[in-house]
Amino acid sequence: MKLDSKAVSGPLPRRKVLARLGAAVAAPLMTGWFALAQAQPERRASMADLVSLWRQSGGVLLIRHAATESGLGDPPGFVIGQCRTQRNLNEAGRQASRALGAWLQAQNFKPDGVRSSQWCRCQDTARLAFGAFEDWSALNSTFAGQGDQAAQQLALRERLQALPAGRTEVWVTHQVNMTGLTGAYPGLGEGFLVDRQGRLLARGELAA
Repeated sequence: MKLDSKAVSGPLPRRKVLARLGAAVAAPLMTGWFALAQAQPERRASMADLVSLWRQSGGVLLIRHAATESGLGDPPGFVIGQCRTQRNLNEAGRQASRALGAWLQAQNFKPDGVRSSQWCRCQDTARLAFGAFEDWSALNSTFAGQGDQAAQQLALRERLQALPAGRTEVWVTHQVNMTGLTGAYPGLGEGFLVDRQGRLLARGELAA
């Protein structure tokens, strides 16, 4: 599991999350980081900086499911609740999800809530990284005309706006939903930190 660790101060070498598992605390908040993140949301942050911002500001960390088997969308005739009919995580995606959970545990950080799409690749990402999670159909894929994109986006925005100040949540979902909410395109396993208005504050990549 690797991080795209380009902090707002300039590009840094990529590092594996596993190399950071022994860290006792997250890196200190950078001076002016919050303002810079708002001004330049497309810049990638290290996971330590993203979590520091998350601790301070609260909000939702949207995560696109981790790396999967090859393919686009799902096989014809797939069924929600039947993982064998879907495109699922590959071994690299499973390892990356476990490593993310271990790294956050090493930082003594646990989000207040975790929600997931009902697709197995999202549920497995949430389960391996965070343990317990809650299914939420609003996070389901709307790729290729599935679901109801307008209604689901409305539900996501209403939930964001109702989020209590300082509360931290994780939503494990799909590229189409993250792009619809923020206008930005996430890679597999990438996280977008958004505020209660759905504004993209920071993004951090988790790559196998």
